[in-house]
Amino acid sequence: MPENDGKLTRRGLLHSGMRGAGLLGFGGAAGFLAGREERSRTVWQIDPDKCIQCGLCATECVLEVSAVKCVHSHGMCGYCELCTGYFEPEPIALDEGAENQLCPTGAIERAFVEDPYYEYRIKEDLCVGCGKCVKGCNMFGNGSLYLQVRHDRCIDCNVCAIATACPSQAFRRVPATEPYLLRGKGDGEK
Repeated sequence: MPENDGKLTRRGLLHSGMRGAGLLGFGGAAGFLAGREERSRTVWQIDPDKCIQCGLCATECVLEVSAVKCVHSHGMCGYCELCTGYFEPEPIALDEGAENQLCPTGAIERAFVEDPYYEYRIKEDLCVGCGKCVKGCNMFGNGSLYLQVRHDRCIDCNVCAIATACPSQAFRRVPATEPYLLRGKGDGEK
């Protein structure tokens, strides 16, 4: 190869440019795969301490029925006769009539235990993730009801539509090995 006395030639420039583009492409592909691998090790979840029960979980999910469901922490529950997550704020009567229930789909089941205690169970197949029961439980109760992404239903979108719309930024990615966040644990942003 003839010596070029340190001058930049068209061929040299083209060769350097191709080598640089190749390295850039390789680096970009590696970064893409690393990001993809990182996302596969994490899942979307709602931080119950940040959630404001705005109702967007029921309407913004790409699924026909939201992957967000109400969950009940039975250890925190007071098993009250007047459950503020079950009843309207000023119910006509303390019975299971639809006019007295807060849940628009009847997803909370109330069962008598013994006077004055009742047990409340969530029927997830009826829950749409609207958060009305959670809001009632947080305002007047002990906060034993909260919203969570159910991973057996979630399709784990790259960019979750609910997370994008969430006004309190309560959605975040958490390790797939620990996909559920418990209320009051104060684990903060990771």
